[in-house]
Amino acid sequence: MTPQTVRTLTRYNAWANKTLFDAVAALPAGEATKERPTLFKNMVNTLNHLYVVDLVWQAHLQGREHSIPALKTVLHPELGDLWRAQQEIDGWYVSYGDSLNQAALEESVDFTLIGGNKGTLRRGEIFFHVVNHTSYHRGFVADLFYQVPLVPPLTDLPIFLRQQGAPA
Repeated sequence: MTPQTVRTLTRYNAWANKTLFDAVAALPAGEATKERPTLFKNMVNTLNHLYVVDLVWQAHLQGREHSIPALKTVLHPELGDLWRAQQEIDGWYVSYGDSLNQAALEESVDFTLIGGNKGTLRRGEIFFHVVNHTSYHRGFVADLFYQVPLVPPLTDLPIFLRQQGAPA
C-alpha cells in the first residue's frame, strides 16, 4: 500500500459516504428507518455499523482501546447526527492517511477484535480493510433502495476517479 493509494482510498471513501448519505437523506420520510429484512434492520442502523467499524479501526490505528460493545451498536439513531459524526471520522481518515509515509504504512498494528480475537495488520492493510468493509456495507444500503422502490446512487471507484479528473 502506497501513500498515494491511501490518499485515493480515503478520499474515495469519504466521497462515497457523502453520496450515499445524501441519497438516504432525500428518501421519503420514514424510509431510512423503516424496518426491512436485512442484517441491521434498516438503512440508518446499517450506516451506524459502518461508523462503528470506522471508530474501532481508528482506535486500533491509534493504539488505544475503544468502548464499542458490539458491531450492531447504534450510536446515532438520527440520520443527521450520524452524518455529522461520519463526516468527522471520514475527515480523520483522510488527514491521518495523508500524514503517513511508506514506512509508517508498513508498520504492524496489533489489535483485539470485539469478539476477542487477536490479530496483526500493517497500517496500509487496515486502510484497505476499512474502505473495503465500508464499500461492502454501502451495498447493503443500496440494495434496500430497491425496496422503497428507488434506484440507489452509484458509488463506484471509477465514478469518483472520473469526477476527480483522473483516468478511470
